[in-house]
Amino acid sequence: MDIIIYFFVFVFGIIIGSFLNCVIYRLALPGLNSQSNLGKFKSRSFCPKCRHQLGFFDLIPILSFFVLKGKCRYCREKISWQYPLVEILTGLIFLLIFNFQFSIFNEFSISQFSNLIYLSVISCLLIIIFVYDLKHYLIPDKIIYPAIVIVFLFNIFNSYIINDKSFFNLLLTAFAAGMFFFLIWLVSRGQWMGFGDVKLAFFMGLFLGFPIILPALFSAFFIGAIIGLGLIILGKKTLKSRVPFGPFLIIGTFLALFLGKDLINWYLNLII
Repeated sequence: MDIIIYFFVFVFGIIIGSFLNCVIYRLALPGLNSQSNLGKFKSRSFCPKCRHQLGFFDLIPILSFFVLKGKCRYCREKISWQYPLVEILTGLIFLLIFNFQFSIFNEFSISQFSNLIYLSVISCLLIIIFVYDLKHYLIPDKIIYPAIVIVFLFNIFNSYIINDKSFFNLLLTAFAAGMFFFLIWLVSRGQWMGFGDVKLAFFMGLFLGFPIILPALFSAFFIGAIIGLGLIILGKKTLKSRVPFGPFLIIGTFLALFLGKDLINWYLNLII
């Protein structure tokens, strides 16, 4: 029974991942805010190359990509690996969230269900930011602001309805993290850090709180330094090249969400 449940959770995740791919692509369409272009966001899926409308069998998550051998059925242009990778990533993250929630709660409850929905929605927004920043070197306000509002309202709900007293901790952590990144942005005049990273850091503080944000930031800077150094050694980047930092912050956020306490305990055991 557990295997069947996990299978359906994964399938649901990859379906959501397919939708996230659509959102990521259409966020970059020019003039999206104008009435004439809003239809582009609501229209049926189409090939980014030939603009041919896609049918049902072209849109089956993961399977369609491999059946079509990574090419559009109509123009035979290559389809980006982003599409199956995002679908698989979303499915795996949904599995981790589902397992994470059932490791905390011993039986089904309203609190468990609300946390499951909350973490799933936030994870979807983070995946969009991850891919969008990686592709366009920009953290979209249309995603980061709703993410901050959702986390803020959810924590207020927990604070005053469920009697969770951690809201002040989260708010203080958010301002501290945001101010830290804001100072980096200010001193470097935006050369070392984009302002979108300031907003993302604020979100991380509000989402993770203290001390869980510490392994998130440490992981982000550590992984970013390793990958940046590797790209320089391989000749893909130079010291002056731009590298989006948002994806590393999001990797750190997921690591801290699932392994934060373990990482803190591991570090404390090393120094004690």
